[in-house]
This record gives sequence, C-alpha cells and structure tokens, in this order.
Amino acid sequence: MLITVDELAKGERAIIKKFKAKKIPLKLIEMGCIEGSYVELVQHAPFSDPLYLNINGTYLAIRKAMAAQIQVERI
Repeated sequence: MLITVDELAKGERAIIKKFKAKKIPLKLIEMGCIEGSYVELVQHAPFSDPLYLNINGTYLAIRKAMAAQIQVERI
C-alpha cells in the first residue's frame, strides 16, 4: 500500500515509488529524492512543518505540502 512521506512516523523508513506532482523541484532530485531511493523521517519541526528527512544518507528538510506529493512504500 502506498502512502506519502508526510504520513510516516518518526524513525520509519520507506522506498520512494512515485510522485503525485507533475514538477518536482530540481534541488530535491539533485539531493537524491528519486524513485527507488530510501527515505527515513528523522524529525518533525514544531507544528509538523517542515519535515527533516534522510534520503540515502543525505539529510534535508522539506515542507509538508511537498512531502505529501511523494508516494512511498513502507519497509
């Protein structure tokens, strides 16, 4: 079952399967946010926005709205 990154619990890992959005910011792609990559939710910021992620060893923070566009499968 596919869920989105913003639905992951802290410490939970998943594999990126596809994107809902037609355009993904180039910065995310350059940092490894591509289909088949492993993603882990490291931490929620206050009020749950932004989300702090580990994607294949690269740490980055993204807005919850963008995380809702990334569909993953839990490991």
